[in-house]
Amino acid sequence: MTKSIQIALDGPAAAGKSTIAKIVAEKLGYIYIDTGAMYRAITLKALESGIDLGDSEEAGNLLRDTAIDLQPSPNGQLVFLDGRNITEDIRSRNVTKSVSEMASHESVRTQMVKLQQQLASGRGVVMDGRDIGTDVLPNAELKVFMSASVEERARRRYEENILRGINTPLADLQKEIAARDKMDSERAVSPLRQAEDAFYLDTTELSIEEAAQEILKLAEERLN
Repeated sequence: MTKSIQIALDGPAAAGKSTIAKIVAEKLGYIYIDTGAMYRAITLKALESGIDLGDSEEAGNLLRDTAIDLQPSPNGQLVFLDGRNITEDIRSRNVTKSVSEMASHESVRTQMVKLQQQLASGRGVVMDGRDIGTDVLPNAELKVFMSASVEERARRRYEENILRGINTPLADLQKEIAARDKMDSERAVSPLRQAEDAFYLDTTELSIEEAAQEILKLAEERLN
C-alpha cells in the first residue's frame, strides 16, 4: 500500500467505534484520532471549573484557553488536558452524561473541527465521532456509519463499565444511550447523521473483530 487514505467512522454512542477504529488504524499503520475523547476532555474541564454547561459563550471561552493532546502508548491512546493525563477521568459517568450538552455548542464544535482537521492533515488517519464524514473530513476516501440496537449498545457499555469497576444498572444505561441518541441527532450544530456517501454497518450481530475486518476490506478496495 503506497498511498494512504482518510477513514471517517461515525455513529451513535457505544456502537464500538473507538475500539474498531483503533484496530483498523493499527492494521493499516495509521494515526487514530478519538474525537469523542477530545469532547470528553473539555467536558471534564467544564465540570471541574464549575462553568454553566448550557452557556455557549462560557464553553467556547474555556476551550480557547485549553490544550488537548492525544498521544499513542503501548496501552492505547492517552488523553492529556493542559498537560495532565486524564485518560481514565474522562470515562466517568458524570462526563458521559454531560458530554452531549457540551458538544452541542457551535462555539465548541467550530474550534474542535479545526483542531481535528489539523491533526488529520496530509496523512493516513482513522477518525471516529459523530460528524466526521459530514463536517470534519467531508472528503475522506472512506466513510462508514456504524450502529447497533440500543439494547446491544447498552450491554456493551455495561460490560465496559464493569471492567472499570463501575456498576450501573443495564436499564439505566439503555435510557441514557437512548437520550443521548436523541440529543445528538436533534442538536442544531453538526447533528449525528449518516453522510450520503457513507457505508452503513450494523454491528448488532458482529463481533468487534468482524466489524473491523469489514472496514479493512472497504479500506483495501479504496487503496487499490
